[in-house]
Amino acid sequence: MIQKGLEFIVGRLKSIKFALLGAWHLITTEHAFIVHALFSLFLIFLGFFMNLTTQEWLFQIVAIGLVIVTEAFNTVFEKLADFIHPSYHKKIGAIKDLSAGAVFYATLISFIILLVIYLPKFISL
Repeated sequence: MIQKGLEFIVGRLKSIKFALLGAWHLITTEHAFIVHALFSLFLIFLGFFMNLTTQEWLFQIVAIGLVIVTEAFNTVFEKLADFIHPSYHKKIGAIKDLSAGAVFYATLISFIILLVIYLPKFISL
């Protein structure tokens, strides 16, 4: 029984290692992801500067997470599509466009959330 528990823990540690490797790969090699990450850092600093409330922080974190996660999945779909069909294919192109469209919608929703948070603060300055 102890052996099974140890195997479970080792398996979870390996999973964390692979997740960290994937996160590192995204932040060091994928240009679109790097842009989103840098903008996210800017928003975090801006949030401290503008003294966001707890509720505003929560909405901002959700908005940032929405964009970061959809960009990560977009990268996965594009890499997988390129692996399956390296040369141009109309259906693969459409799949990649749909994936990029998801990032667009996530960014648009996040932008609206950020406008709701920051616009009143900048107007009152």
